[in-house]
Amino acid sequence: MRRKDREITEFEEIVDVMERCAVCRLALHDEEYPYIVPLNFGMQVEEGQIVLYFHGAEEGKKYELIKKNNKASFEMDCSTQLVTILEDGNCTMNYESVIGQGRVEILSENEKEQALDILMRHYREEDFPYNKAVIPKTTVFKLTVEKCSGKRRMKK
Repeated sequence: MRRKDREITEFEEIVDVMERCAVCRLALHDEEYPYIVPLNFGMQVEEGQIVLYFHGAEEGKKYELIKKNNKASFEMDCSTQLVTILEDGNCTMNYESVIGQGRVEILSENEKEQALDILMRHYREEDFPYNKAVIPKTTVFKLTVEKCSGKRRMKK
């Protein structure tokens, strides 16, 4: 990381940033260019390992790409705010972000409900009584994070 003064080094702080993000952008290998898709997500820390959970339709380009190569990168950010410095005639952006890499795995039918529960808890504090009838028609997958880094800029 070029700007070490902005690096988030504590694991707990990186997890805190991730918990406050609303969207995770997943980048997958495609033929000529990377394929990136914004997704809702849930997350769980299991014995110091971050696992991200996603859901989607039963078919689509991301699943085709995952079958070919399950290595993926991700990015998420929050706390974005434009900061204008009138006296200098400049502006900058406040942000907190996490980027990382890992491997994606499509979950079995038996694993889907627990993963969807984790995903729903990311957006709602109490257990949200979602329609369980959608589970068989939903693909659920996870990314096990192999490495990640966090960055923060909070200028007053």
